[in-house]
Amino acid sequence: MTWSIVARDPDNGNLGISVASRFFAVGAAVPHMRGGIGAIATQAFVSPLYGTDGLTLLAEGYSPEEIIATLTGRDDGCQQRQMHLIDGQGRNAAFTGTKCIDWAGHLVDDNVSVAGNMLAGPEVIGETLRAYKETKGLPLAERLLAAMDAGEAAGGDKRGRQSAALKIYRDQDYAWLDIRADDHIDPLAELRRLYAVAQERFLHVAETMPTRDNPHGLTDRRLIDEKIAALEAARIAEGRPSPSFATPLKPA
Repeated sequence: MTWSIVARDPDNGNLGISVASRFFAVGAAVPHMRGGIGAIATQAFVSPLYGTDGLTLLAEGYSPEEIIATLTGRDDGCQQRQMHLIDGQGRNAAFTGTKCIDWAGHLVDDNVSVAGNMLAGPEVIGETLRAYKETKGLPLAERLLAAMDAGEAAGGDKRGRQSAALKIYRDQDYAWLDIRADDHIDPLAELRRLYAVAQERFLHVAETMPTRDNPHGLTDRRLIDEKIAALEAARIAEGRPSPSFATPLKPA
């Protein structure tokens, strides 16, 4: 029904999950994250408790392996479920129940894991992992998108396409980026469009938001408006249309 990638950027500790499925609003069910604590994908016959309780256990210092043992050990339905997770230090683990629908499985590597079920074949997660590793040096969001595109090209969800999501957390309790295509003919392409839209304005505004270290944030609108205006002027000068449906090529 789904495949996903869970990763941590060792250069800055950022955490990310991307997921795609022939299922409505997969981003509402699969990814669970907390900045600096960890990231969990719960899928197949989804148990949201694997995400919510798993994050609590991560915050308490349990290892990913211990968390899988705890959550599956108290769940009679665990063999129909799948989960993979990473903590704030890069320790990771995965579980695929024996009753998950074929093809189902997972791969675990340094600071990254990929898992899926109801897939066209094992090459889906293999290509997802390969593309992620080969794009080292790019921003985490771009690596995750490239990885999911590669998995899609290898067959993806054997039932088809419907939804996808991408989440990035820095060191805060709120997401730095959280975009979803809940019901779309080409959800991964829609994620790419939304990421491009986010880069026009949203991610620049995100840099002004309050943090634990700076609870005031940045409230001088001139600084952020100048940067956004410069990017907008460059786009218009080059004749490039905005990827946003709300932004015309030239201001009215």
